[in-house]
Amino acid sequence: MENITTVTDFLLLGLTSVQRLQPIFFVIFLIIYLINLVGNGAILGIVTLEGKLHSPMYFFLGNLSCLDIFYSSVTLPKVLTNLLSRHRTISFIGCIVQLHFFHFLGCTEAVLLAITALDHFVAICSPLRYSAIMSPLLCALMAAVAWISSFFYALMHSVMTAHLSFCHTRNVNHIFCDVKPLLELACGDTLLNQRLLSIVTGSLSMGPFLVTLLSYFYIIGFLFFKHHSCRVLHKALSTCASHFMVVCIFYGPVGFTYIRPASATSMSEDQMMAIIYSTIIPVLNPLIYTLRNKEVMLALKKILRRKLYKDWQQHQQY
Repeated sequence: MENITTVTDFLLLGLTSVQRLQPIFFVIFLIIYLINLVGNGAILGIVTLEGKLHSPMYFFLGNLSCLDIFYSSVTLPKVLTNLLSRHRTISFIGCIVQLHFFHFLGCTEAVLLAITALDHFVAICSPLRYSAIMSPLLCALMAAVAWISSFFYALMHSVMTAHLSFCHTRNVNHIFCDVKPLLELACGDTLLNQRLLSIVTGSLSMGPFLVTLLSYFYIIGFLFFKHHSCRVLHKALSTCASHFMVVCIFYGPVGFTYIRPASATSMSEDQMMAIIYSTIIPVLNPLIYTLRNKEVMLALKKILRRKLYKDWQQHQQY
């Protein structure tokens, strides 16, 4: 019989056991985390403060920025703490909570990216009816569905994982708690958990990805056959380019990690993919959206000028 014990905590093995490399990794991840907070916080502030950006497109961009702040905050603070500490334990409850919010926010991002693609589709293919179709009520409803449905999807994984029995070791070969590394430690039959991970998670990630691709294929076909002009096509697609870049960067690592069976990839590869979609992508989002979006850049300059002018007036008074 397998030695089944009641697990009270897990040991996160992290990126490396080489002590000399840990401070270097700490500085790198700290910089990434701070850029994420400042960049996404700035986008959220711009979208909120600038009246010209109160449109469906920027409403969903604000949702994505808010989500990315939380997404990195689920994993990175613990990663940073573990890089400076010899005690890399996480409680059983803490591990399940981290797993839950990681999948909750990851699934929400996948759905929101698909909704943003649909918003672009309506804006380009039905510009005269855009305001009527993408009403504030519908936008709020779609965002609420994305957040709520993702919460219950993540709840499925957290409850199923919490009911597993663990044996042999409590060492999690990962930088944070996720379903796949925990299944490696579980005793008994985990076939249902693995199928749920592959089928449900695969469907919820690739479903929005296919919706996004279909939206862009329809946009290209619609513009090409209606206008027969590459110039018009280029101008319209340039507004979608930033979103499409985020989509490609996000869905690639997610598909690599969760759609392929557990035996097809090593834990070290999973860790690399996890770093990309949990830390790198939330940092790239504000850079891609701001550098490739003239409206956001103009709004940022306007807010900064307003702030500098206000500070200058206060200085003159003194």
